[in-house]
Amino acid sequence: MRRFHFADPGFRTAFLAFVAERRDTPEEVDAIVRDVLAAVRAEGGEALLRYAREFDKVELTEATLRVSADEIADGAAACPAEVREAIAFAAARIRAYHERQRPADQRFVDEAGVELGWRWTPLEAVGIYVPGGRAAYPSTVLMNAVPAQAAGVSRIAMVTPPGRLQPAVLAAAQAAGVSEIWRVGGAQAIAALAYGAGPILPVDKIVGPGNAFVTAAKRRVYGVVGIDALAGPSEIVVVADGANDPDWIAADLLSQAEHDPAAQAILITDDPAFAAKVEMAVESQLGALSTGDDARASWRDHGAVVIAPLDEAPALVDDIAPEHVEFALDQPERLADRVRHAGAIFLGRHAPEAVGDYVAGSNHVLPTSRAARFSSGLSLYDFLKRTSLVKCDAESFSRLAPATIALAEAEGLPAHARSAAIRMGQAR
Repeated sequence: MRRFHFADPGFRTAFLAFVAERRDTPEEVDAIVRDVLAAVRAEGGEALLRYAREFDKVELTEATLRVSADEIADGAAACPAEVREAIAFAAARIRAYHERQRPADQRFVDEAGVELGWRWTPLEAVGIYVPGGRAAYPSTVLMNAVPAQAAGVSRIAMVTPPGRLQPAVLAAAQAAGVSEIWRVGGAQAIAALAYGAGPILPVDKIVGPGNAFVTAAKRRVYGVVGIDALAGPSEIVVVADGANDPDWIAADLLSQAEHDPAAQAILITDDPAFAAKVEMAVESQLGALSTGDDARASWRDHGAVVIAPLDEAPALVDDIAPEHVEFALDQPERLADRVRHAGAIFLGRHAPEAVGDYVAGSNHVLPTSRAARFSSGLSLYDFLKRTSLVKCDAESFSRLAPATIALAEAEGLPAHARSAAIRMGQAR
């Protein structure tokens, strides 16, 4: 863990260099992904089965690639009742939040008499990647599938690495209306969704987080399909004054550090004594976490405590452009309203980031690695397309034609000019 003091010479340069230390995808990962994508594109389902044996040590057939309806139902039923209730609670809140984002179609006539507008239509098919390995992630299913369903996507195909499917994941899929689930993970799953492979039909967009191989694969197939984002390790910044309980703030920092050894947790406070108490609380809580090894590595290598005036916090947050930022203050909006770059902002002492991960209703798929400077978290809009509408009658067209002809000729595109001029009786 690093300590930074705002008053130190060279503070900003040193701090920003520290924030940027986490590296991009290694070249060897990208080379493996390139070969996997090429193989799946060329061989289809046979490549998926081969990679299941090679990477996952699982023997599958094309018939067993798909999780059956009975398996989904039986797995969901095996989920403990209190977890199923929590999933239903979260799904309802996520659905309500995202349905409020629905945009309206528009049609209007402008001053030239031209009828203009736009309409929104849902994507036809979406693929959702749900990681395996470190933990079961029912929340990933909900955060990706519920907005797609709310948008009206016709087909939602979920892929997840082979192995035992966790009951909570199947219960979340059932709650989100996902009935198409495939036992395939890694770069090969992204290839199958992008190109189609064996019984898996291609989709129009791929969403959901994954490891370095999944992220590299999404980068390579972008353009063939849409993607949500290139997810990096999780990030949290907590802006807190000395009136907080240090145990609360330590728990908030570790809530992201436990995701991954490369995750980043940063405390910004104006109270050095409080900072020391938080550091002690972090050390105490690390010993009790089942995820302590990952959290300790994250805090050791990428954690930071910044001692700075709180009025400087918004500018520091903008420099970091973090995935999550908490303002654990009595009047959080005073500072939070000055922040331009953050995936999600949590306001007040009783709004820990963890509620956003699960049940607040807002989406937890958020920009990382400073992408909050130019992008937003997953939303209903990710599953909708906007189509422009233009309608002219003879009179309104005559008002647009002269400028159309002039610009087309200026660009050296005579067919463009002729398509307007011919309607004006001016074509040569």
